[in-house]
Amino acid sequence: MQMNTLLVLLQAQGGAGGSMLIWLILIVVIMWLLMIRPQQKQAKKEKLFRESLKKGDRVSFSGGIYGKVHEVAEHTIDVEISNGVVVTVEKSMVQPIPEQPADRK
Repeated sequence: MQMNTLLVLLQAQGGAGGSMLIWLILIVVIMWLLMIRPQQKQAKKEKLFRESLKKGDRVSFSGGIYGKVHEVAEHTIDVEISNGVVVTVEKSMVQPIPEQPADRK
């Protein structure tokens, strides 16, 4: 409904100013579709991953260290990176382990 109103106003205005506004709106929509929306989807996916962490999950740190979740707190998790070696890290620094090629497993 609002888009129709906008188009009616632009047609009534006429001239080059109306077409400039249409191009500006079109550029904003394209930027949102190509840049902002994918970033929002990725952030939502990462948030869901961090909220669903549980003991025994395998994770990696942003620095490339792999480990297994030992305990989960509100903002931190304890990760066992070697037998008996447990470190506490911020949840924001933990990522899911990326898929590895079959020959490396």
